[in-house]
Amino acid sequence: MSHTGRTADGDAGSASDVAAALAGAPFVHVVARADGDSLAAAGLVARALADDGTPFQVSVGRTVAERTGRAGTGDDRDGRTLVVGESDADAVHLDPSDEPASVAAWRLANELGGAPDAVLALAGAVAAGATPGAGATERLVDAAETTGRVVRRPGVALPTDDPTDVAHSTWLHGPFSAGVDAASALTDAAGDLGGDADESARRQFASLAAVETVTDDGATDRAGLAVERGLRPYATPDSPTASVAGLADLLSCTAATAPGTGVALALGHDVADAAIEAWRETAARAHEALATATTGRYDGLFVARVDDDAPAPVVARLLRDFRSPEPVALALADDAAAAAAVEDRGIGGAMARTVTRTGGSYDGTATTGYATYACETKEFIHAFREVL
Repeated sequence: MSHTGRTADGDAGSASDVAAALAGAPFVHVVARADGDSLAAAGLVARALADDGTPFQVSVGRTVAERTGRAGTGDDRDGRTLVVGESDADAVHLDPSDEPASVAAWRLANELGGAPDAVLALAGAVAAGATPGAGATERLVDAAETTGRVVRRPGVALPTDDPTDVAHSTWLHGPFSAGVDAASALTDAAGDLGGDADESARRQFASLAAVETVTDDGATDRAGLAVERGLRPYATPDSPTASVAGLADLLSCTAATAPGTGVALALGHDVADAAIEAWRETAARAHEALATATTGRYDGLFVARVDDDAPAPVVARLLRDFRSPEPVALALADDAAAAAAVEDRGIGGAMARTVTRTGGSYDGTATTGYATYACETKEFIHAFREVL
């Protein structure tokens, strides 16, 4: 199958190539990978298409096989299909290897003649693990700050202005997290931190959040670095969510459990309340799953077995950031597995080779992976360890 526009893509030409492939299409079907970065990218492209008057449809495929199937169906036979992520479909692909998909989509939306939302693109980049202002996101921060869309302030990065929602943040994990049955000075302090709190109070609250996170039982040295992503947020005063990282948290969690809501959020629809409720429920399940998981340590790999209803991709990220002493973390529910690595470990390829042995479907990037499987968990762990 041909993969038009599949070039991995730091050069500006690839955005032009994809824009040229979509230009004049009577209809565009956007099929997105099920992660926060890809939902943001799909939203950016779809908004540009809407601005141009081009009809579109957005759907989400959790695995390569599912995206391939979705790309080959629907009412778009006379239009074009754009896949955000990997697939085996004869379609246009936006699947950069050297930057977040949302950054590439921001450039693509510009090429399509739209006025892409820098806040949404930044949130997608944060969901992909990027630091705002670093590398390819520098232009996004500049654009958002110049227009007053973002303002850096002390505190904790949340999608709401309610400090008690720190319990649901997946940028942190500690005794204050929902589903973790432990006393916390942080949750007590949150009750006294109103919306009019001054910067000093917000700074003290963030400091307490950091201390409780890194000193919690089981916290690894890596937690001290990971916690920084949940602090000193870029506030978004004119957006329905309170901060860039808060929006990234919403996109990541809804991608795992409520992708339809996540897509609607990325498209700019009035679904913030529904997305926040889905985020709270997903985060609570993920924190509880991590706190009660059965874990095992191997050379280079840390494994957590969790309940079947746990959102494995969110658990894997929390496991990597706050509990894993190894560079790769693997979370296994009864029929799904997710992995997260601290650096490029070819996780997507490892998942592909694993399901070749065990059966199932896969998805993945250099640092994240997802798979369905029908074998025993021990067999999956053994196969993943070998190919990793």
